[in-house]
Amino acid sequence: MLNPARVTLDLAKSLLQGHLHEAEEARVLDHIERRAPISEDASERAESQDSLGDRLADRVASIGGSWPFICTFFLFMAAWIGINSFILAKGGAYDPYPYILLNLMLSTLAGIQAPIILMSQNRQAEKDRIAASHDYEVNLRAELEILGMQEKLDRLRGEQHELILANQAAMIERIDRIDALFAQREITQTGAEE
Repeated sequence: MLNPARVTLDLAKSLLQGHLHEAEEARVLDHIERRAPISEDASERAESQDSLGDRLADRVASIGGSWPFICTFFLFMAAWIGINSFILAKGGAYDPYPYILLNLMLSTLAGIQAPIILMSQNRQAEKDRIAASHDYEVNLRAELEILGMQEKLDRLRGEQHELILANQAAMIERIDRIDALFAQREITQTGAEE
């Protein structure tokens, strides 16, 4: 008799013969064999690998790339320019007109913030790769399960077809026997009437 639990696993192994060394395929086969779900939160898997620096880079990038930061920094620059321009009119500006100290602060901020944002973007790209890998595993598992169910249905359909043919043959045999009995009875009744 057909072992339904093995159909999908055997089918998956035969379809993935050349790819069993790849991590995703091996993981899918393991989950099929254990009959365990493969779904999980890909972002949790990515975050479990995060270091403190990675989380800090993500946080700095989320703050540095936000409208509140841009507006606050714009207000800071406007205040800096306004105060230094007002003091300049009185003759004692801290950072006079080409605002060299302000340019130095902006350059320093840009020099520090740019690599941190790039680190965060690299982290996001890694998270996207993990999510894509997980999506591939889930899709592969679903496809293999569907193929397994189709295989089971085909086998059951074949078994049912054989059973129907056997039942049909048995019914035809019974009908032939009944016809033979009626034919015999008819012969004996016509013989008795003569």
